[in-house]
Amino acid sequence: MTTDGSGLVVLVNAAAVRLLPDLVPGTDLVTCAVPELATAAATGAAGFEAEHRCRRLRGVRRALAGGQSVWYVRDVTDEHAHTEALLAERRCTAFLADAGRRLGLALHRDQARRAAATLPVPYLADLALVVHLPAVPTERPHWIRHTEHQPAPVVGEADWTLTAAVPGLDEALDGEAGAPRPWSTTADELDPIVPAGFDPDATLLVSPMPGAGRTAGALVLLRHARRGGFDPRDVDLAREFAARAGAALTMAELYDEQAHLARVLQHSLLPPELPRIAGLDIAGGYRAAGDTLRIGGDFYDVLPADGGALFALGDVCGKGVGAAVLTGRVRQSLQTLRLVEQRPLELLRLLDRALLDMPDAARRSQFTTLLLGTLRREPDGGLRIQVAGGGHPAPLVVDGDGTVRPVRVGGMPVGALPNARFTAADLRLAPDAVLLAHTDGVTDARGGPHGSEMFGERRLHQALSSGAGLPPAALVDRVLRLLDEWCGGQRHDDVAMLAVAARGVG
Repeated sequence: MTTDGSGLVVLVNAAAVRLLPDLVPGTDLVTCAVPELATAAATGAAGFEAEHRCRRLRGVRRALAGGQSVWYVRDVTDEHAHTEALLAERRCTAFLADAGRRLGLALHRDQARRAAATLPVPYLADLALVVHLPAVPTERPHWIRHTEHQPAPVVGEADWTLTAAVPGLDEALDGEAGAPRPWSTTADELDPIVPAGFDPDATLLVSPMPGAGRTAGALVLLRHARRGGFDPRDVDLAREFAARAGAALTMAELYDEQAHLARVLQHSLLPPELPRIAGLDIAGGYRAAGDTLRIGGDFYDVLPADGGALFALGDVCGKGVGAAVLTGRVRQSLQTLRLVEQRPLELLRLLDRALLDMPDAARRSQFTTLLLGTLRREPDGGLRIQVAGGGHPAPLVVDGDGTVRPVRVGGMPVGALPNARFTAADLRLAPDAVLLAHTDGVTDARGGPHGSEMFGERRLHQALSSGAGLPPAALVDRVLRLLDEWCGGQRHDDVAMLAVAARGVG
């Protein structure tokens, strides 16, 4: 199509006639049925884009000699539809990717429910309601609701009669997916799970949230009338999101169960409160592994014995429930075996035999390193110690002058091999000296300026030497504080320490 300098149509080809049948030679563009074309011609714009007779047109202007212009107009309806479909698909993909990431970070049930309720608003709906089925059928369902204009999600529990008032919710909780429907229920009947006065002309979409072997809950979405209903693409996206939210909620439930189990086991493994024994000053220190679900196997115990005390400090190989079970068995076995034997070397041999005789073959790959010792106060204020070793790091004697020397006891791990050999040592602890036993979590702790250097024996000896003369409790606290500073909040292995001295030191 060609126009002159005044905007009159000079020439129209057949293709232009099909697109713009009202434009014939001699027509003024100001009066044409496409306002965008008239505006472009009047302002000298390089092109235009407009909707005309349910088609999308795009035109480009090229200047000719004598003030004339030629307009190239074409139908881009299908091209525009394809572009919009591609952009919509990209938005859906981006939404699901972000939702999957945030749902994957929700480790606890409350976090998963909150993410499932907040993520769909406002992209999918103006109101999102998550109804979470309880694990115990006799309990009431939990719900969480979020709208774009409320500062934080609203949570609560609901009677089954209240949730049944939401159209399609019962079916969704049974795992059935329904089609979008008008929001016909008055909101006042559903207070508080749906705010009173919510748009009565809204559209409702309810989707089941599948879990592991059962329905985890249901996702209820409401759109205001001004947004229109849910088209098939929206329904598919809502179903996919509900499925991912259900999986996240199921995983969060499993995580919560494991976390509860870990807390119970960790509580049972926490070092006991040490008994007060006449003539002895004893202190323990413990740091759990940096990961809260890593159940460690470091432990210590002090048990009263004839004329003194029996102490044990050990490190079970491995992590998790298996290590926790073996730790419990070792401590229980020591509690029992000490009633018939209190000599450290013989007691260590009895414990080794007991562990090897356990019927469950699954624990054959597990063993423990262990120090067992007896403490007896001497009349001159010193401390007589007999200690037997089962593959554990050597205990350290910290003399009053700052000298730090290891007590070489060696031995093989307990419960690892038949006919294992164990060794023992006798020593006398001066009134101003302290014996410190520790697990390898102390020397293996990584940190420092680069975050990867081990604390090591040299730093441990320096820490003990500079703390010479301190009572056991203060010495243990000093080492733990230095370890915390060294690790700087990084994950570390379990740490256990036990310090003993004659009472009155320091």
